[in-house]
Amino acid sequence: MNISKRLLLGIGAATLIMESVATQPALAADKVSLFKIITAKDEIVIGISEGDLAQIEGQNAAGIAKMLVAKGSMTAWQYAVRKSAAGDLEQAPLHKIGLIARDSLRVEPYATPLKVLPIDETKK
Repeated sequence: MNISKRLLLGIGAATLIMESVATQPALAADKVSLFKIITAKDEIVIGISEGDLAQIEGQNAAGIAKMLVAKGSMTAWQYAVRKSAAGDLEQAPLHKIGLIARDSLRVEPYATPLKVLPIDETKK
């Protein structure tokens, strides 16, 4: 009986260690800020990583709007709600999109109570 308890504890400890090692890269990823892009036709939510946001003047919605008007267009990751493997709702990157400046465009911060997943640049 002692051997099976030790074996069970060993397997549990090994699983815990493997889980913490597997989740460590996700914690090291850039934090993502969400913004809602509103046009006359529709609304979408985009995510911009901390690194990319640091390069934008003001690092806020107004800075994104100014940059978009100045450059005429920009690319960003569109975010959408999905269910995780555990069944929890989360905000996840859907695909990379192009935005074109228009007079009816509005950019505003987007707050969500859901977990926001980092952008996976390998899916470019």
